[in-house]
Amino acid sequence: MPDHQPSVRPPGGEPSAGSTLRKSLGVLDGVAIAASSTAATTSIGIGLGVTAGVVGLHLPAIMLLAFLPVLGIAGAYARLNRVEPNAGNGYVWVGRSLTPWLGFLVGWVNIVATVAFLAYTTAVTGSALIQLAGDAGVHRLAGLTLDPGSTAQTTLLGVVVLAAVTLTAVTGVRTAARLQAGLLVFEYVVLLGFCAYGIVTGPHAFSWSWFDPFAIPSATALAQGLLLSVFCYWGFEAAFSVSEEVRDPRDASRAGLTTLFTMLGLFLLGSIAFQRVLSEQELAGHGAEGLAFFGDRLASQPLAALPLVALMFSAVASLQAGVIPTARGMFAMSRDRTLGPVWSKVSRRYGTPAAGTVLIGALAAGVALLALVIPRLADMIMATVSAIGIVVALSYALTALAAAVRFRSLLREDWREGVRAVVLPTLSALTLLGLGGYLGWSFYTSTDHFALRADNGWFLLSTPLAMIASGFVAAAWAKWVRRSAYFHTGRGTDADAPRLIPTPH
Repeated sequence: MPDHQPSVRPPGGEPSAGSTLRKSLGVLDGVAIAASSTAATTSIGIGLGVTAGVVGLHLPAIMLLAFLPVLGIAGAYARLNRVEPNAGNGYVWVGRSLTPWLGFLVGWVNIVATVAFLAYTTAVTGSALIQLAGDAGVHRLAGLTLDPGSTAQTTLLGVVVLAAVTLTAVTGVRTAARLQAGLLVFEYVVLLGFCAYGIVTGPHAFSWSWFDPFAIPSATALAQGLLLSVFCYWGFEAAFSVSEEVRDPRDASRAGLTTLFTMLGLFLLGSIAFQRVLSEQELAGHGAEGLAFFGDRLASQPLAALPLVALMFSAVASLQAGVIPTARGMFAMSRDRTLGPVWSKVSRRYGTPAAGTVLIGALAAGVALLALVIPRLADMIMATVSAIGIVVALSYALTALAAAVRFRSLLREDWREGVRAVVLPTLSALTLLGLGGYLGWSFYTSTDHFALRADNGWFLLSTPLAMIASGFVAAAWAKWVRRSAYFHTGRGTDADAPRLIPTPH
C-alpha cells in the first residue's frame, strides 16, 4: 500500500477545480523563490543593523553560529521532503511523526509569522520608496512632508505595492519565479559590488574579534542575536512549499540547500563590509535606512541610490515570495479540512490557489494597518522580528524533531546516516528551543508591567505567545467543529507523494 492518501474530491466524486497544483518548476525556479523569501538584501540592509544593536561588532560571529542549527534543520527538511513532498511540509511531517496538534501548530505559526513578516516588509517597501523619492529631490507631496521613518506613511504606500505583487502571484509560481529571478540578479550584482568595495576601502580596520562569539556582551544578547540571525535565514524552506509544483521533488531540496549556503556567504560578506564602513553606533542607529546610509558612505548620487533600489527590489520580491508559500501551506491544510474550503480552491486558468493568495495579501495588509499603533518604523520592525524569531525557532525545532523520530531506525542500520538524520536535527532542535525559552524568560523578567512599546519585555513576549495560543484554539476548532480526519491520522493529503525510502515505525 502507498504511504499516502488519495486526492481530495468533492461530494460529487469529480476532481475539484483545484485538487492538484500544476507541476511547472525546476530547481532554479525553487532557488529564485527561496532566495526571494529569505530576502538577503533586506536582511543585510535592515537585519544587520537591528542585530548589531544587540551583539555589537560581532555580526560575522553571530551569523556563523546561527547557520549551524539552521543547517541541521535544512537537512531534516530535505530528508523529509524525499519521503513525503507536500505543500504543507512541516504541518504534515510533524503531524504524522509527533502529534497532529503540534503539526497543526507548525502550520499555523508559519502562517501567522509570514503574515506578520509581510506586514513589516510592506512598511519596509514603503520606506525604501520614500527614501528614493528623497534622493530624487521629492521631500513633500500634497503638502505632506515625506518621512521614511513614519510607520503610517511607509505602510500606506507599501500596501499598494503588496496588492500589486499579490495579483502577480495569482497568475502562477512560474511567472513569479521569473520576475523574482530578474530582481535577484540586480540585487546581488549591486550588493556584491558595494560590499566588496566597502571591504576594500572602509575606514575601520578589520578585526578577528568580529568572529569571536565569547566577546558578545551577555548571554541574553547572544540568545537574542542568534534568534535574530535565524530570522535572517528564515525563508529557505519556501522551496519545499512548492514541492508539489516541481517536476522532481529532489529539486526542492537542492533549491533549499543552495539558497541557505548562498545566504551564509552574503551575510558574512555584508556583515564584514558594514563593519568596515560604519561604526557600531552608525550600524545600530539607522534601522530601515541602514543600507541607504551605507551607500551614501561609499558613493555619491546617483550611484549611492543603487543599494536603496536593490533594497526596494528585495522587499518587493520577498512580499511576493512570502505570499506564495503561505497560500500553499493553507492550501494543504484546507484540503485536510483543518482550515476552511476557500483556501483549497485552485484557479482553473492559472493552476494556483488564487483565492487563498488574495486573502493572504488582504490579511497582511490588515495586520500592517494594525501595526500603525507603533509610530516609529524601527520600533515596529524590532517588535515584529523578535516575535517571528521565537515562533520560527519553535516551528523549525518541531520539524527537526519530527525527522529524528521518523528516521530513528537509521541509528541501528547505519550510524553515519543516523547521525545526519537523527542526531544533528535533534541537537539543532534543542538549541533553538533553548534559545527561544531563554529569550522568552529574559523578556518576562526584564520588566514588571505591560506597555505597547518595542522595548517592553512583556509586550515582546506577549506577541509570540498570542501567535502560539491562537494556534491551539484554531486546532481545537478544526478537530471538534470541522471534524478533520487529520487529527486522527496526522497524515496530509497528497496524491502524488512517492515513497522513496521506507518510513520507520
